[in-house]
Amino acid sequence: MNAFGSSASGATTPVSAVRRRAVVDALRRGAVPESGLDLLATGLGRFERAVDEELDTAAAGGSVFKAVRGEYGSGKTFFTRWLSERAKRRTFAVAEVQVSETETPLHKLETVYRRLTERLATASFPPSALRPVVDAWFYALEEDALADGASESELPQAVDRLLTARLAEVSRHAPAFATALRGYKQSLDAGDEATAAAVMAWLGGQPHVAAAARRSAGVRGDLDHFGAFGFLQGLLTVLRDAGHAGLVLVLDEVETLQRVRSDARDKALNALRQLIDEVHSGRFPGLYLIITGTPAFYDGQQGVQRLAPLAQRLATDFTTDPRFDNPRAVQIRLPGFTEASLTGLGATIRDLYTEGSQSPDRIKQLADDSYLTDLARAVGGALGGKVGVAPRLYLKKLVGDVLDRIDQFPDFDPRRHYKLTVGSSELTATERNFAAPAPAASADDLDLDI
Repeated sequence: MNAFGSSASGATTPVSAVRRRAVVDALRRGAVPESGLDLLATGLGRFERAVDEELDTAAAGGSVFKAVRGEYGSGKTFFTRWLSERAKRRTFAVAEVQVSETETPLHKLETVYRRLTERLATASFPPSALRPVVDAWFYALEEDALADGASESELPQAVDRLLTARLAEVSRHAPAFATALRGYKQSLDAGDEATAAAVMAWLGGQPHVAAAARRSAGVRGDLDHFGAFGFLQGLLTVLRDAGHAGLVLVLDEVETLQRVRSDARDKALNALRQLIDEVHSGRFPGLYLIITGTPAFYDGQQGVQRLAPLAQRLATDFTTDPRFDNPRAVQIRLPGFTEASLTGLGATIRDLYTEGSQSPDRIKQLADDSYLTDLARAVGGALGGKVGVAPRLYLKKLVGDVLDRIDQFPDFDPRRHYKLTVGSSELTATERNFAAPAPAASADDLDLDI
């Protein structure tokens, strides 16, 4: 059993054609599906109770931090998207941010906040859902003001008083957040859509907003590292008042910090420590913060261990049998794939695929469990025998090269007509490293063209 699926195959409940197509299309591209992950997540049952308890904590006004560890291919992105889908069904907003040295450096939290607002999504709105959320918030303020007895003529002043009261705590740290919201509403009421859009971009942390729009809203400059904390706090308040239980924020691929300059790495690790402390202090009610990384990031001297206070906060005992890992711990690990679990996942995908096929019996006959095992072994062999890093490529080959052909060509037999080929161009950088030939043990092993 693993983070993607279990050895149990087959879908147990009917699946809509739209959901099935979205999952299959993503796998055909070699990507993790954006939705429908519950169809594949038959191996995540041991995390469900802890995740639901933590979501309940955030929904009740608490805040949660979680660190996910796993080698490449163990399903970290899958896990966080599965959790995010689960959160959306509980009315949470979600955002997945890829940490990057150039695009999203962790030591510049203003860029993290900007990516957060760009990737913000809800059950009703895809990214970026920032403006719909803010509009829903103002609508809620108007409804509350009317319920309190305000007349139509008094409504703008009553809404402004509610805005001031709801954001009082936020304004202690980031007064510009409330000021910009007022400017946005005033621009809307005046019918100035261009200024309203520009002010909303500034609220989302976007740089280089027109000076005229900033002056109109009464704000100056761009968001900085320290202001990002206040803006995040403000966003959480707006989300809650707009009817959302909270926010699930995923910081993915944090292990990239190991590859940046030492000074930037130290700043980023300290920023992460600071963010974790703020979460635990209760400053961000409704926030469920998740980071993902490899074991080398958590345990190595170029990662978490480089900053002792951060290492202490993330310390978790993984010396015991993985069966007894504590899902409630601050850090959880995702076990890698085995040949058997990869075959089981393939069976789940095959059975899901057949539900929308014109030839379900042929697919199950030609792509039986024995063939799925052979394909898993072949893909693992193409990646240096590392089955644990093979799920992405395995599912891409299974759907695009095998199941699609069985479905479309009545005389296609994968055992007779298909031989696995893996081109360098279709591999990720990590997969290419595993696929590279082993270095020669001696000079006698080298082939020289003389």
